[in-house]
Amino acid sequence: MILRIQRERQDSAYFPSLREYAVHYGLHADHLEQAAPDAIVMHPGPINRGIEIASELADGHRSLILDQVSNGVAVRMAVLYLLAGGSRDGFTENENPKQAEH
Repeated sequence: MILRIQRERQDSAYFPSLREYAVHYGLHADHLEQAAPDAIVMHPGPINRGIEIASELADGHRSLILDQVSNGVAVRMAVLYLLAGGSRDGFTENENPKQAEH
């Protein structure tokens, strides 16, 4: 699981350079070779390719990044729905499920 560097929110440098970050902390093929054969690659997106993760790993067969990003959107939508007053069963608190079927 790789997390994204939010460069747009950084006023000061937390590491000397993006190249140095990529070399020391980025996920590369040699790292994945040391992992279990069934290890997967995850990242919440958007990806800073070549910095946080090598493109061939982000697009590789072990990557679940697109699924993770898609599911993240659905989860955020559900949380916003509940925070806005929706209920877990799909009905508002004042609505009768029997009435909703008709």
